[in-house]
Amino acid sequence: MRIDVVSDIACPWCAIGVNALERALEQLGDTTDVEVHFQPFELNPDMPPEGLELTAYLTSRVGMSPDQVETSHDMLRERGRTVGFNFGERSMIWNTFDAHRLLYWADEEGPAGAQRRLKLALLQAYHGEGRNPGADEVLMECAVKAGLNEARAREVLEQGLFTRAVRDAEEQWLQKGVRAVPTMIINQTQALQGVQPVAVLEKLLRTELAAQG
Repeated sequence: MRIDVVSDIACPWCAIGVNALERALEQLGDTTDVEVHFQPFELNPDMPPEGLELTAYLTSRVGMSPDQVETSHDMLRERGRTVGFNFGERSMIWNTFDAHRLLYWADEEGPAGAQRRLKLALLQAYHGEGRNPGADEVLMECAVKAGLNEARAREVLEQGLFTRAVRDAEEQWLQKGVRAVPTMIINQTQALQGVQPVAVLEKLLRTELAAQG
């Protein structure tokens, strides 16, 4: 079974959704018959590399008041705890395109499971630790943690590799109607938008695996 997860590192609901999927896969036990592929989507493609202050950005972009932003963060922290993810303090929001390039490379050239480990490491770096997921030092640290080749990872980042491939992939998902993340596509046919409860995901995955025999 193939699961494509369209998501962005900058999206807190993606952190919850990805970890909900992790918990569901853990409930399945042996997940060798499940392939997870993370697909690129940028919530803020025009975000400058230096980033923006998060509360100010949400106030101007979404129209939230500072109190509403804090209430939203409290809700995210509570939802995160239900799937085993602890949100830390995030004061900034940054550009994530280089993270998507690294993830694309990990899926194309990395060992089995490396892209999944890289995605989890990047989500932890940003949402758990408030670090810049677009900074080379953070990307390199996460790549090494995921078991990827350090020299090749540096080459990907420094030479702008996979730029066209990521742009094309982003456009393809937009053309397929993906406008909100996370979106999970099961076996390239069944799409689930938004965060799904662990029990719902587990039941769906069991059903799909059983149907495949």
